[in-house]
Amino acid sequence: MFSASQSSKAQFLDKARQAREERRELKERERAAVQVQALIRRFLCRCRLQREIRREVEDFFGANESSSSKRSALSVFRIARKLLFVFNHKEDKERFEKLCRCILSSMDVENEPKVWYVSLALSKDLTLLWIKQIKDILWFCCEFLKQLKPDILQDSRLVNLHLTMLVTFTDTSTWKILRGKGETLRPAMNHICANIMGHLNQKGFYSVLQILLTNGLARSRPSLSKGSLTAVFSLALRPVVAAQFSDNLLRSFLIHIMSVPAIMTHLATLTPERLAVIESHDLFRKFILFLSREAQCRDVCVCLEGSHTLCLLGNLVYLGSLNDKVLEEETAHFVGVLIHMLSYCQKYVSQKKSNLTHWHPVLGWFSQTVDYGLNESMPLLTKQLQHLWGVHMIRILFSDVLSKKLLENQEIAQLPTQPVSPQNSLPMKNLFKRAFQKSASVRNILKPVGGKRVDSAEVQKVCSICVLYQTTLTTLTQIRLQILTGLTYLDDLLPKLWAFICELGPQGGLKLFLECLNNDTEESKRLLAMLMLFCDCSRHLITILDDIEVYEEQISFKLEELVTISSFLNSFVFKMIWDGIVENARGETLELFHSVHGWLMVLYERDCRRRFAPEDHWLRKDLKPSVLFQELDKDKKRAQLLLQYIPHVIPHKNRVLLFRNMVTKEKEKLGLVETSSASPHVTHITIRRSRMLEDGYEQLRQLSQNAMKGVIRVKFVNDLGVDEAGIDQDGVFKEFLEEIIKKVFDPALNLFKTTSGDERLYPSPTSYIHENYLQLFEFVGKMLGKAVYEGIVVDVPFASFFLSQLLGHHHSIFYSSVDELPSLDSEFYKNLTSIKRYDGDISDLGLTLSYDEDVMGQLVCHELVPGGKTIPVTNENNASEVKGTQSVRFCRI
Repeated sequence: MFSASQSSKAQFLDKARQAREERRELKERERAAVQVQALIRRFLCRCRLQREIRREVEDFFGANESSSSKRSALSVFRIARKLLFVFNHKEDKERFEKLCRCILSSMDVENEPKVWYVSLALSKDLTLLWIKQIKDILWFCCEFLKQLKPDILQDSRLVNLHLTMLVTFTDTSTWKILRGKGETLRPAMNHICANIMGHLNQKGFYSVLQILLTNGLARSRPSLSKGSLTAVFSLALRPVVAAQFSDNLLRSFLIHIMSVPAIMTHLATLTPERLAVIESHDLFRKFILFLSREAQCRDVCVCLEGSHTLCLLGNLVYLGSLNDKVLEEETAHFVGVLIHMLSYCQKYVSQKKSNLTHWHPVLGWFSQTVDYGLNESMPLLTKQLQHLWGVHMIRILFSDVLSKKLLENQEIAQLPTQPVSPQNSLPMKNLFKRAFQKSASVRNILKPVGGKRVDSAEVQKVCSICVLYQTTLTTLTQIRLQILTGLTYLDDLLPKLWAFICELGPQGGLKLFLECLNNDTEESKRLLAMLMLFCDCSRHLITILDDIEVYEEQISFKLEELVTISSFLNSFVFKMIWDGIVENARGETLELFHSVHGWLMVLYERDCRRRFAPEDHWLRKDLKPSVLFQELDKDKKRAQLLLQYIPHVIPHKNRVLLFRNMVTKEKEKLGLVETSSASPHVTHITIRRSRMLEDGYEQLRQLSQNAMKGVIRVKFVNDLGVDEAGIDQDGVFKEFLEEIIKKVFDPALNLFKTTSGDERLYPSPTSYIHENYLQLFEFVGKMLGKAVYEGIVVDVPFASFFLSQLLGHHHSIFYSSVDELPSLDSEFYKNLTSIKRYDGDISDLGLTLSYDEDVMGQLVCHELVPGGKTIPVTNENNASEVKGTQSVRFCRI
């Protein structure tokens, strides 16, 4: 009984619970339906309201255009309020445009206070509402400016419209309401404008201007008009001036405006009066002083990253070139700022391509993200940067060095000086021609004398400038040669810089700089940067000068000075190697070594081609050959480096002896020397005298490297096939080697040719007529190598240009094929270089930009400039082809 009643009770409770849940779900559905209906009604109501408002706005602006200027300011305010209430960027673009035009037209009406839109600011009830409305309208103008493309005609017109709105309502100068008696209202109105500008700045006003300027200027041809650029720059400058150049706004101006690619160049071209405004506010000085504080400069660089930091740098350099007075007064701060910015970029400059690098047209491989949208503006940026190494700025920055006169040497002054050639009196229009202009000054031969304190203000200033240019060379890798050419433009800069170096320290010269290598101080690094810059520039200059300019005209450096400089460099490099500095060198120390060593080797190679230094000038008399041999036996690193970098400091006979010792040790190691317990492997070959070259080639070309180094016995067979009497004890092999070399270098074989004049050997351009000419060249190399290995002297006078190719000198960026041209054709070289000194119209020479070559009896004309006009030359001695080679020379520079 109880169980049945309990069961019915449970069923009753379940039914009650289910009923409650159904009622609750029903209520939820009803509430949801009501909410959905409300939302739909609200949406439909909103859409209806928006349609009505937009229809009302269209009706308002669709009225008679002639009466649009007479609409009251209050009616415009009310319709604007309605439009802003439903405003949508996509749907209301045209309506907003009409609103802006209506507002601007109301501001142009004469003597109609009730029409002027700005008059509502004087209404006690509407002032706050009007300020809020104009803030919203102006920010919507900014939003549109971010999206517009100035290179599109329609967008360009809208850009002008929105900029006009911003210009009009952020400054009271055009407000007609303030004329006459209204002048008393100007302070209050200025306060309102400042309030509006502050609101825009908080919303990101400078970012908007940066986007607009970049879209309009970061291209090969600017798409912003003069009026638009003037308006943008005026808008950008207003907050800075209003805030009395506060640090916060100067920072924003530098980050967003001054980092726009080549903006200063565009201002100078399109609206130069803006530059006058910059000068009147002394902005360049304020920029430099702001960035001279390390923390603020670092903050700006980090915000901009590499590409835009470089753009800011270019604009600052361009401004500096226009403000001589400020540049002279703030040289230290200017140089410090540029060093800091270049050093920031340098941290991300990479030596090679990788998955983490991007290509930059000026910096090379760069490990930060590169804005490829700036690539079109890189030529303009490069032109801005060129002012840094231009003559004008170099004269200002190096004024302390250039102002010093090189003392005249009385004994030299008594000698007749060479007259200045007529062409040197002509104005030089070309940068490269200017590098060749002769300096007619007669001066003392500068040697290290010392006497100038390295901690003096003058020395520190010059060192900082040298650090700037050295940092520029290592950062702007893709225009390095341009920078070096600019720094060598002035004939007297490098000699005077050398004179300055000679005066440093108590004794000057070598001792001071060697001490700097062992001192890891900022002062030492600056001094070494000066030496490094001097070496890089001097090496570049000597490379682009021909023999006449170096030996006869003695441009920049006199031969005696080159002797002094080479002696200093030779000792410096030797000390760096011998004192163990190079062994563990890294970073700046290694770069210094390569710089000094490079300059030294350029001088040494020039002296090898044509001597200017005295006998035994390059030898180190304090280096005993016996000590060097002992260290080499012990595999000392410094001895190996000495042979690798400066073998010329060791006398030639000692180098030959050292080589013979190395060969002997190698033979012993390979078991090629006969001993009491073993005999070396011997290779026997049979040679027919009538086919000596063919038999030698067939039997020796397949030998391995070790077999070629071993003993080779030769048996000669005469024309009748009978073996010749005699046993080869190296004498027969020597005869075979000499005969082989004589045959392969015979010009009749056409494997090698001889130069005109001194008849030096070089590979024949038509050697390809031999079917296996490459294998023959390889065979010739093996024979020469065997002769050197065995100590057999052979008379093979190679042309120096060919030896340079063998030694790999042509891989150097400072290698000049024109410098080697005299060893091929001295007459051709003479005609070529004479063009640089030709003082008439070059077109009078009838140059063809081509050269003729005798190819197997046929005269073939080669164009040196693609698409250039070539004229057949019938006289093979005609010198009218020389300009072509000159073109090659100048392209290399």
